Amino acid sequence: MHLTTRSLVTGLLALTIGGSATSVGAADLGSRRAPQPVYVPPVQPMSIVSEVRIGGSVQDPGSAEGKTPGFSTANVNGEILFAKPLISQDPFWQALIPRATVGGSYNTGGRTSYAYIGATWTIDLFPEFFNRRVFLDGFFGGAAHNGYTGPKAAAPLGFNALGCNPLFREAASLGFRIDEHWSIMATIEHMSNAGLCANNRGLTNYGGKIGYTF
Repeated sequence: MHLTTRSLVTGLLALTIGGSATSVGAADLGSRRAPQPVYVPPVQPMSIVSEVRIGGSVQDPGSAEGKTPGFSTANVNGEILFAKPLISQDPFWQALIPRATVGGSYNTGGRTSYAYIGATWTIDLFPEFFNRRVFLDGFFGGAAHNGYTGPKAAAPLGFNALGCNPLFREAASLGFRIDEHWSIMATIEHMSNAGLCANNRGLTNYGGKIGYTF
C-alpha cells in the first residue's frame, strides 16, 4: 500500500512538471515574433527609362487661370522618369537617390503650358504594413513656360502674372502600386519664381496620373 501511494504521487508530480514544461515551451514559442522582411535592393534595370506617366490636372483653381469664365481649366501632362544612376545596398541611401525626370503640361484652353526637368525622390510609406504598395513622390526642378511675365496690371484675361521664365517647380504625389508595373497617383504641383522677379503669382495645379514601370 505504501509503495502504491508513493508510486501514484511520483507519477502525478512527473505529469505536473512535464505539463508545466510543455506550457512554458508553448508560451515561449507563441511569444516569438515573426521575422521581419529582409530588405532586398532592386535590380538595376536594363533600360535607362524607369517609368512613364500620363495624366491630367486642373489649372490653378484659385487664380485667373482657373476661374475666368470661358476658359478651359484642363491640362494634359506626361513625364519620363529615368533609372537611378546607381543602386545602394542600404534602404535609406537607396531612397535618397533620385530619378532624373523630364515632363510637360499642355493647357487645352490656350493658357500657360510648360515643360520641366529635375529630379524625383520616391519613398515607400510603411512598407511592411502596406506591402510596399503605397508611396510618396517629391519633385524639384525648373520649368520653362509660355505664360505671361509682364506687370500684373497688364495681364491678359485668364492669365497669371508669373514674373519670370523659367520658374522653379515643386511637386508631390501620393501613389498606389496596382502591380509590379502599373500605379496610380494623386498629384499637386507648384511653379513660382521664389520672389526673384517683381511679380510672383505662380501656378498651383491639382490632378492625377497613371504610371507604367519597366
